[in-house]
Amino acid sequence: MAPQPYANRFALVTGASAGIGAAFARELAARGCALVLTARRQDRLQALADELHAAHAVRVECIVADLSDPSAVETLCVEIARRGIAIDILVNNAGYGVPGNFLAPSWQTHADFIRVLMTAPCELAYQLLPGMQQRRYGRILNIASLAGHIPGSAGHTLYGASKAFLIKFSQSLALENTATGVNVCAVCPGFTYSEFHDVTGTRAIVSKMPKWMWMRAEAVARIGLDAAERGEIVCVTGRVNRAIKSLFKLLPDRFALRSMQKRSKNFRVRD
Repeated sequence: MAPQPYANRFALVTGASAGIGAAFARELAARGCALVLTARRQDRLQALADELHAAHAVRVECIVADLSDPSAVETLCVEIARRGIAIDILVNNAGYGVPGNFLAPSWQTHADFIRVLMTAPCELAYQLLPGMQQRRYGRILNIASLAGHIPGSAGHTLYGASKAFLIKFSQSLALENTATGVNVCAVCPGFTYSEFHDVTGTRAIVSKMPKWMWMRAEAVARIGLDAAERGEIVCVTGRVNRAIKSLFKLLPDRFALRSMQKRSKNFRVRD
């Protein structure tokens, strides 16, 4: 039987309807955690909630939210409080990519992206951290990416920048909470089997990448939760991804950028 260190605790998972978010929800439920799942698709959320309740007998609440809406975080937190729920574990997972060069999409598209991937995680942490500190227990997992550790690529201009921001934010927040009982961890997966590349229109491109570069979302969730429990502040999932991170750290900037310029066509849409 799987260990249940999170029994009698609630986790909030954003972007929970598919991919890494759904994998975190499944892993948390298997460890006895009650859940608040949020995403834009009610049908997906409810189907996952029914699955987890049946499999693990945990309470699962669904709240539909679009985090690109400036009022979404406040509305979400008010609704969580109205249901009498105290969040002990926050998984800031919601995210996506905007394909193309910087000027290809509208500015509103970029503004929505920044709100979902950067503003909303910070605002949720800001709203939920005081309760965690008061209870002397909390886990905040910001789902960043290997892209936040390596040079920026041509195309998907803000993606790597947003993930680098999440990593630095997690580091600072973790250091501020070393004596509060709250662990903060930036989880940094590389290529992961999910719907992400279908949504961004890069499935045909990334399908050419070798299989050894890919991980399953379930492994990312398990590794990420274990790292947060150990108090790790930054967790790059998988040996291959850790090797890639280390390699780029050793390269002089001009060589690293030249390498990214050459290779980004293998996983980024630029036009």
